[in-house]
Amino acid sequence: MRNRYIFSCGDINGIGPEIVIKALNLIAGKRGAQFIFTCPENVFNATSTFITPGFKYKTVSTIGEIQDEKIILFNTGKFAQSFGSPTKASGKAAFISLEAAVEILKQRKADALITAPLSKEALHSAGYNYPGHTEMLAEWFDTKNFVMMFLSKKLKAALTTIHKPLAAVPGLITPAKLESVFSVVIDSLKKDFKLSTPAIGVLGLNPHAGESGLIGREEEEVIKPFLKEYSQRKYLKGPFSPDAYWGNKTYEKFDLTLGMYHDQVLIPFKLLNFSKGVNYTAGLPVVRTSPDHGVAYDIAGKSTAKETSILEAFHFAEIILNNRKK
Repeated sequence: MRNRYIFSCGDINGIGPEIVIKALNLIAGKRGAQFIFTCPENVFNATSTFITPGFKYKTVSTIGEIQDEKIILFNTGKFAQSFGSPTKASGKAAFISLEAAVEILKQRKADALITAPLSKEALHSAGYNYPGHTEMLAEWFDTKNFVMMFLSKKLKAALTTIHKPLAAVPGLITPAKLESVFSVVIDSLKKDFKLSTPAIGVLGLNPHAGESGLIGREEEEVIKPFLKEYSQRKYLKGPFSPDAYWGNKTYEKFDLTLGMYHDQVLIPFKLLNFSKGVNYTAGLPVVRTSPDHGVAYDIAGKSTAKETSILEAFHFAEIILNNRKK
């Protein structure tokens, strides 16, 4: 059975529609696959004036119309487009595009989701108070235990906490939270990447991993005791001093690096993979990947956006989907 991929448009005032069309131009000839793009038809047509679609497609407006066509534009309505800034309309368009994609997945008309970037500001201005894609998808798929992972050829990484202010992070690092995160990560590495004995490097929370309690107590009171007692501790090593871990390239010795908070992982990951990094939501019942960059309002509508990261998101979705089918 062929793989079926669905792309959501993301923020229509950013580069999302542009990079999806550019990506489809490169992968549309992939034998045996089907591609669905959830996007307002007027936005697709406007984008097509400066990025010519090199593929034939069928436009539909209902899930029942989805048949065997190789490429389908799923029209999600009509929204005013204003390149370069977040608006209520662009937030609503992004939300409805994602909502339609999820319903298509739930009705088993697609197998994997690749999401173009959205703007949290635009999303909130439209009345949708979510921190981002990850939390929306977890809620819609009724998934309690999920993890934000980052994928590239150089590095796989994951977060213990996601979009949380730094002041709140220490209180969120608990044995229960660590167990939830590690169970999802280990399961994903085994199932999605076929690593039978994954090796995971664990970063400390504080500078120098707390330096034996002199610079914070979380390592001594929570992280180290957890790593000692956890039932799957054979896969884990740490906690490492974060600066030395990245500086000495210790991450190269592990299949995945787990950090405690957002920037601890995202800064080095993006330095290593800015144009090819992929965001992956582990723990969902469906495969979901995304380019690891934002809406890029500054270059929206100028036809200069690079599709490399969303192509990598597609390729990782393909790898994961095929591994799950084995």
